[in-house]
This record gives sequence, structure tokens and C-alpha cells, in this order.
Amino acid sequence: MPYAHLSWASFPCQDLSLAGSIGGIDACRSGLVWEWLRVLDEMPEKPRILVVENVSGLLSTSKGENYIKLHKALIQRGYDCGAIVLDASLFLPQSRPRVFVIAVQREYHIPENLIGPGPCWLHSKAARELGKELPGWIWWYTEKPPKRGLNLKEIIEPNVPFDKDDVIRLIPEKHKAKLEKYETIYVTGYRRTRHGRQQLELRFDGLAGCLRTPEGGSSKQFLVVKKNGELHARFLTIREAACLMGVPDSFILPGSYNDGYKAMGDAVAVPVARFIGERFLVKIAEAVYND
Repeated sequence: MPYAHLSWASFPCQDLSLAGSIGGIDACRSGLVWEWLRVLDEMPEKPRILVVENVSGLLSTSKGENYIKLHKALIQRGYDCGAIVLDASLFLPQSRPRVFVIAVQREYHIPENLIGPGPCWLHSKAARELGKELPGWIWWYTEKPPKRGLNLKEIIEPNVPFDKDDVIRLIPEKHKAKLEKYETIYVTGYRRTRHGRQQLELRFDGLAGCLRTPEGGSSKQFLVVKKNGELHARFLTIREAACLMGVPDSFILPGSYNDGYKAMGDAVAVPVARFIGERFLVKIAEAVYND
């Protein structure tokens, strides 16, 4: 492998997701992270900076044991590290919390303004508990970004036909009651099975739900719009999904609907990656490569 200043691993989440089988970090899919570490081990000189990205279940499942195992593996390889949690909703109208583990080789200096005395807004309850117990933990710190300006309505493509009105009958009564309170509203929802019955569960916080990969009947997100006394439904378009990930309109989306939706469902939201790059990675790199 050629030398790299930084290595970023976004490894499969299915075995760590609360929506998945929770097979753990050694299972066949999420266990791919160990192959990434194997490749690093075979490099003549390891990158000085690493980033590991996954769902928040990395920290919370199995009482933190999945993260503890990964943390210890990084410590054994000469890195100090800490986990932060960033939700794409800070930048975009999509609920998408993700864990980012930032690791730096132990012998290199990290700018003092990037490290706090303890947990801050970047740390979930699970991260706070792990950080108090684990060796080599870094309490990463930066200021919170300004309030998000983009809302769900602004990313909706006009003139797309509503062709899924049949799912309106699946909206539970408590959500229908909420819809009655609005003259105009844009909401999203997923189909879920509750007590043996399918329901279209809506969210009313102005955010889309977390995009998924389209592998099952309940994995595609619906848009429900109430306007002019009428209620209609359709799937989110691929371009809308891309907007929810912060992808520019100039980006060429791949293949079929499922291809594009999967590409977005598997991705890291652009402004979140940019935030980590600007607030942490560039500053760390400037320090460790000027030592």
C-alpha cells in the first residue's frame, strides 16, 4: 500500500444498527473493519491520522463492548482516539446521527484547542460513559455550528406526481389527528409493523427520517403533503434524497432508483464530513506533519 496521511473507514453498519441484527463488530458485515486494520498493519508506515465512521450503535450496543474492542485495537497500534457523535440535522433537514472516531498516533502533538477537559455537546451519553473508563481517550472539542437554515419543504421537487396515496390509509390515528391541526405541512414517514399491522409512521419535527438502503419494503421513505385541503403521498425522489445528504445538484446520480437511493443511504452527509475536515482533520494534519 502507498503511504497515506489519513485513512478513513466507513465500515458496514448492519451488525451494529439497532434496526439490524446486532450481530456485533465481529459479525460478517461489520467485521470488515478488522480487514481495514489488517491492511494498515501491512503498511510500512501507518497514517498518522485515522477516522472511523458508523452508526451510533457502535457505542451503545452490547453495553459498549463493540466500541471497546475497536478502541483497544487502535490503542494497541499506537493511536489515542475519541468518539464524537454528529447528527446531519445540524446542517440538513434529516435525522442522521453518526459516530466518528478520530485517532492520532500517540507521539504527535494535537492542538490544545481541539481537546476539552471532558465531555461536551459532541458526546452522547454512551460516549461520555466510555470516555471516563477507556485509556487513551481524547475528549475532542469544537464549537457548535450555527443553527441550520434549510428546511424539509425547501428540498422538495415540485411537480412530481403523487402516486402512493394508497398508503395514507396506513397512517395511525394519532398521526392523522396531528395532520388535522395544519393547513399545509410536509412530513416524511416509513412503513413499520406494529402489533402485527403495517403503519405509516410520520414525523412532525420538520426533519426527514434517516435515509436507508432500499433492501426491503419498509426501507423507502414516503413524503406526505397536506395542502389545499388535500392529502397526498409519494416516495422521496432520488434528487430529494441527495439534497438531504447535502449533495449538489451537479452530482450525477447512479443508475436506477434503487442504485441512487442506496448510494445516498450508505453515504456520509457532505456538510458533516466537511465540518469534521475543517474543524478537526486539517488542523490535526497541520500540527502532526509540521512536528
